[in-house]
Amino acid sequence: MFVMVRYANKFSIYYDRMPWLLCEAGNVDPAPIRSAARLLRRKEKSFLSEYSSRITPQKVSKLLGAWHAQLGGESILPGQSFNLDFHSVPYFGEHPLVQSHYLSKRSRRQPSILVFLAQDAASDIFCYSNADIRKGEEADEVFRFVKFWTREHGEAPQHLVFDSKLTTFAGLDRLDEEGITFITLRRRSPALRKEIANLPPSAWRTVNLDVPHRKYRTPRVYEQKARPGKRTFRQFFIKDLGHDEPTILLTNDRRTPTQLITRYAGRMLIENALSDAVRFFHIDALSSSVGLKVDFDMALLVLASGLYRLMANRMRGYDDARARQIFRDLIDMPADVAITEREVTMRFHRRAHLPIVQASDVFKKAVRVPWWDGRPLRFIE
Repeated sequence: MFVMVRYANKFSIYYDRMPWLLCEAGNVDPAPIRSAARLLRRKEKSFLSEYSSRITPQKVSKLLGAWHAQLGGESILPGQSFNLDFHSVPYFGEHPLVQSHYLSKRSRRQPSILVFLAQDAASDIFCYSNADIRKGEEADEVFRFVKFWTREHGEAPQHLVFDSKLTTFAGLDRLDEEGITFITLRRRSPALRKEIANLPPSAWRTVNLDVPHRKYRTPRVYEQKARPGKRTFRQFFIKDLGHDEPTILLTNDRRTPTQLITRYAGRMLIENALSDAVRFFHIDALSSSVGLKVDFDMALLVLASGLYRLMANRMRGYDDARARQIFRDLIDMPADVAITEREVTMRFHRRAHLPIVQASDVFKKAVRVPWWDGRPLRFIE
């Protein structure tokens, strides 16, 4: 999570380059060094697979719970509203246990690991993940998140926003029974398409969206009551949002149509965050075909996104910056490090964005690192 370029196969670097790099300095026989490289390759493979071989779902859940407890005094996790989504991590090998799921970026189904992610709508950070999902369990995943949040925070999440594929109508009934507000899409069935086409022009009313940079700010809306399951919800047909076909919103939220449309449009933030996670955190680079191991990797993504947001909030002008920009401007900086018996000191080299780092409160206090035998890390201007 701290590298800009990801090598496709790091073992080829050890095996092919290392012997010759070592031998460039003098007349050294590369054969024994190549044998050592083969041994290193086997050991490296064992290390990379062993770090998550002892991980269980209970340990991953405990890790996420400890992370939430650590964020108790921070403002990056207000927990007022959440964006929920599934993400399919493609798998290009052949394994009988890897199931096929739909990949939106390829517009097809292929072997992949299905991941559930929850994002705080206010801070844009991921706060929950689960990659241990099998076919037929997708509709219940939202309730696993509700159970996790209730256990860690003492109350259920109050507002959820997701698309039509996240759960079933029975799941919506259950959310409403538990007093959880939701906004979701409804699939355009032939019957609904026909109903929309038969509505007279006088049935529609125009609303104004207070979103300055949005192109389509005056959609037309028709509201009605709908009973797709056992309970009755509000249903909105929405035209002129920039789509070829009308959008159908289903919700138990009592706010105005303008507020509901604006809030659901904000669900695209999780799509942007997923794109950033693929490009920078490399979540589409599978470490294993075993879902439990990928589950741990996704938990690390939750922690990494939170850490980057914590740092960004302390840097002037970086409140809305993506992780890759934060890394490029504020983290990927050379420095001189001095290690003594009492402390570790660091002095950054001259960089364009160094004044932003020095003006923040991040480096004003020494940080005591437990695995450095208690030595503090101190930054020198």
